[in-house]
Amino acid sequence: MDRALELAHRGEALAAPNPMVGAVLVKDGRLVGEGFHTYQKIKHAEIIALESAGRKARGATLYINLEPCSHHGRTPPCAKALIDAGVRRVVAAMRDPNPKVAGRGFKLLHAAGAKVEVGLRQREAQELNEGFTRWITSRLPLVTLKSAVTLDGAIAWPPRARKKSPRWITSAESRNEVQKMRHASDAILTGIGTVLADDALLTDRTKLPRRRPLLRVVLDSRLRLPERSKIIRSAKNDVLVFTAAKLDSPKAIALQKAGVELMRVKRAHSGLDIRTILGELGRRQIQNVMIEAGSKVNSAALLARVVDKLVIFGTDKTAGAGGKPWAEKRLADKVKKLSALRIQHIGPDYCYTGYLRDVYRNH
Repeated sequence: MDRALELAHRGEALAAPNPMVGAVLVKDGRLVGEGFHTYQKIKHAEIIALESAGRKARGATLYINLEPCSHHGRTPPCAKALIDAGVRRVVAAMRDPNPKVAGRGFKLLHAAGAKVEVGLRQREAQELNEGFTRWITSRLPLVTLKSAVTLDGAIAWPPRARKKSPRWITSAESRNEVQKMRHASDAILTGIGTVLADDALLTDRTKLPRRRPLLRVVLDSRLRLPERSKIIRSAKNDVLVFTAAKLDSPKAIALQKAGVELMRVKRAHSGLDIRTILGELGRRQIQNVMIEAGSKVNSAALLARVVDKLVIFGTDKTAGAGGKPWAEKRLADKVKKLSALRIQHIGPDYCYTGYLRDVYRNH
């Protein structure tokens, strides 16, 4: 199962809108076939494993991180293919959250006489495909709010200390980890304040393959985005700006000519309606959204209760009086008690990961 999960992970940024799946066939204690799924190559992991095993698949055990499908999609049902190949035992980490499957694949296998076991490495398998689960059950993306903060909760140094302070709050190791998170995301969402302050590119710099470009999403209610900003100068139909401004103004026309897509949305209490924005991203089959923004957007997302997962990179540095908080204090205090909290060392920093919503509670 560890090998199946490792293979599944190779589908990162390549499998969506399908889940990441790895499959391993074992017979008489020996690996006889394996495979993983990518959307462009169409074939599911089970089929690739069966083809590599050939006749050795008969009587074998399949280890897989997700329940084999039972319905016709772009391919015939994998559960039936396993039955026809004579696989006698299936060990799956988790049930498929897709309502079209949701246990039906296991039922088909069981009815055909195959032994089915479910739950091995379930936690790891669920975390791997949590974005797919959120999207397939709600048509909304999984929203991860990422922030790098000082010991006293700031994301930026006070104005008086900026020239003397290091450019980055966290270490190079933490910044590399953030690049990995970007690679695993379908979209990065930020606010105009962050673009104006940092002139950030917000690109995936891992150089790892991906099926679709990382979509860079900017919330800019008054359309203040500079035409000479890095994000605009690097736009290749991968920048989407949500605004409340008119789309026929000279500024809007110039941005669209530069390769930026503009979409008008209504205002909410603290800016643009983030729920409408996430609904639009879900419609575009965006499954994983990472928020990399300032206090205003972070607070708006938390207030709207759209954040599923919180990842905080913490350092022992302090900003002192005047440091910019990562979110409004009343909201930051509310999320101190996170479920499923995990703490990791990343170089000299700490990485705190916790959940505000369990996307598997009904699965």
